[in-house]
Amino acid sequence: MLKLFGGGAKDKAPNTQDAIQQLRETTEMLQKKSDFLEKKIDTEVAAAKKAGTKNKRVALQHLKRKKRYEKQLTDIDGTLSTVEFQLEALQNAQSNKQVLDSMKVGASALKKAHGNMSADQVHDMMDDISEQQEISQEINEALAGGMGAQFDVDEDDLMAELEELEQEELDENLLDVDVTHDELPDVPSQQLPSLSDKSKSKASTEDDELAQLEMWAN
Repeated sequence: MLKLFGGGAKDKAPNTQDAIQQLRETTEMLQKKSDFLEKKIDTEVAAAKKAGTKNKRVALQHLKRKKRYEKQLTDIDGTLSTVEFQLEALQNAQSNKQVLDSMKVGASALKKAHGNMSADQVHDMMDDISEQQEISQEINEALAGGMGAQFDVDEDDLMAELEELEQEELDENLLDVDVTHDELPDVPSQQLPSLSDKSKSKASTEDDELAQLEMWAN
């Protein structure tokens, strides 16, 4: 019985999307009424001008109707502004809700991703990693330099060994030189004059010169 007479529970409030749709329809309806009243006002103004002072009573009636239409148009414009303001507020509220819901989902996912991890735990872990890297470096240096420190070599001995190796290589290069028969000069086919023949020829020449000097002196 209470439901029949409107005494029951309050009607459930519409959701935001339904309210936005209803306000849009109301806005369109008010806009159509506003456009209709503007046309009616223009019509009454034209009729009043046509009647003019020749038919003053008819002209005044048109102007009175114009005033009523203007009053209705003012009221509708005020109502339309209120509805448009409410529509913008609901649209902004819906956008804010969507943003807030997205941020909640992001915050929940971020919290789940972090798990039980905290900034202090991360700093401690990074310190442990740095410490282990230093230890590993020290171990590598100890393994690489331990035996090398005991094995000391005299640089002078190394230089002497290097000079010996260079000399051996030089000797091997000299032995590898290929001296063939074609590179030697040909043996002359004529017999070379002996030293005694040269002496005899020189002595004969000197005797001839002395004989000519004696003949010139006589």
